[in-house]
Amino acid sequence: MSATKSVNGYQIKQLKDGQWWLVSAQGENVAGPFASEAMAVEVASVFEDSAGHASARRSPKA
Repeated sequence: MSATKSVNGYQIKQLKDGQWWLVSAQGENVAGPFASEAMAVEVASVFEDSAGHASARRSPKA
């Protein structure tokens, strides 16, 4: 496994299955899998999560 890269606010990580994923700061896989690190970096450079992360949409528990 290579070192984790950060692109456009997302981490590029290779998971145990050998595939590459865009991972949020909260640790959620937000895009992938990709066959190569270069492909994941290219997608991350233009990726916009317009829906927001699921954890950010949850209401605070009372």
